[in-house]
Amino acid sequence: MGMEATGKIHTVMDAVQVSERFTKREFVVEMNDNPKYPQVVLFQATGDRCDQLDGLQPGDEVRIEFSLRGREWTSPKGEKRYFNSLDVWKVERKGEKKSASKAAEASSPRDEVPPPADDDCPF
Repeated sequence: MGMEATGKIHTVMDAVQVSERFTKREFVVEMNDNPKYPQVVLFQATGDRCDQLDGLQPGDEVRIEFSLRGREWTSPKGEKRYFNSLDVWKVERKGEKKSASKAAEASSPRDEVPPPADDDCPF
């Protein structure tokens, strides 16, 4: 299930090597859908997606693409518990994508076309 959210980075934790082949990195985003009651939501990035959090600082506005995951766990006593996680696919600073395309637009080759020579004039 693909979802999207925006908010402000609250905290970014260090990566944790859970097993030989599994690394995860958690981070908290403050969601301001209702400014009177802001929510702080825990997300997790896994594997090579952990690198997407490098350079993010508290206060950075971000857009997150993620999946909602859930699982059932039965304790040794036979009690069932349920866990949810928000598994991140993509994290980007808000405006980062747009500013990159604007920079490419600003240096587009069509802007660098020299004016026509005098002998190219049609009149």
